[in-house]
Amino acid sequence: MNFSSKLLEAAVNEVSQLPGIGKRTALRLVLHLLKRPKEQTLYLTAALNSLVTNIKQCKICFTMSDVEICEICTNTSRNKAIVCVVEDVRDVMAIENTAQFKGLYHVLGGKIAPIEGVGPHHLTIDSLIARIAKGEVEEVIFALSSTIEGDTTNFYIFKQLEKFNIKTSTIARGIAVGDELEYADEITLGRSIVNRIPFEESL
Repeated sequence: MNFSSKLLEAAVNEVSQLPGIGKRTALRLVLHLLKRPKEQTLYLTAALNSLVTNIKQCKICFTMSDVEICEICTNTSRNKAIVCVVEDVRDVMAIENTAQFKGLYHVLGGKIAPIEGVGPHHLTIDSLIARIAKGEVEEVIFALSSTIEGDTTNFYIFKQLEKFNIKTSTIARGIAVGDELEYADEITLGRSIVNRIPFEESL
């Protein structure tokens, strides 16, 4: 693709690195930004700059937050005895949208995937175990996607939790095997949380 401007080419190259965005789509997006009022594009760049500069990870559950400890973890009305284990912030948002879960979360930051070079030490599993060791948690819900990697991660954590006297459960399989949690509709996902089953029964 030949460009008449090095500035345009640089912008297209950066935008095309986003997931699912090819060079042609990137060019269309960049040209659209140039056609908008300059102030709107500057607002976008300011928002992105603020995002990468100021976004934090909650020190307790590792979700994305504006502050050191997120609003969910500091909410006194949440049930601190139940922790839902998810892959990333998108899953937290998906479950919150169901309005069916009132416990806390733990964001792993991914799933165990040896082929991709992702092992347990790349995730926040040790921090989860430390939370459980404090003795305040009574139940851990596994809410990872129903994939080989998700099931492997669930089982690994389950084995790590066997030494603790806590209940482990997994969301009901209203979520089809192989489906990503973030794409499930809210009613199905909500029912899966409410109708969770003991993890041992899912093995």
